[in-house]
Amino acid sequence: MLNASAAKELVLTRVFNAPRALVFKAWTDPESAKHWWGPTHHPAVFITMDVRVGGTWEGKLRGEADGKILTHRGVFLAVDPPKTLSFTFAWDEEGERGIENVVTLTFEDLDGKTKMTLRQSPFQSTTEQEGHGEGWSSTCDRLELHLSQHA
Repeated sequence: MLNASAAKELVLTRVFNAPRALVFKAWTDPESAKHWWGPTHHPAVFITMDVRVGGTWEGKLRGEADGKILTHRGVFLAVDPPKTLSFTFAWDEEGERGIENVVTLTFEDLDGKTKMTLRQSPFQSTTEQEGHGEGWSSTCDRLELHLSQHA
């Protein structure tokens, strides 16, 4: 479920048929993330993570249509396994896409399944907010498939 508020916050909620510890690990293990990070049309080709408060992360996505590499990066703000993960997020581009925002993930145990809530803000425009919503939704579809193969 996707919710885009007037305050330019993106909220995405998903339930994964996998234990909370496994879902959290998928978000914090770069070897795992390489298999699902990025939307289907821009899958990850590189991810590095230093998962600790103040540690950095970087990802490179390759466009399926044009082969163009998109780089995004950030800093971990909160790491509380397996409950919460928060990090800054910015594209390596000038202008609106280069504006840093914050992604916060919460993971809730639902009898062996995991309810994940992703919050990202602020966005400068509805277009950018909707683009991230589509990207994260596709990314979560890929994560769901990855988890089903490793649960």
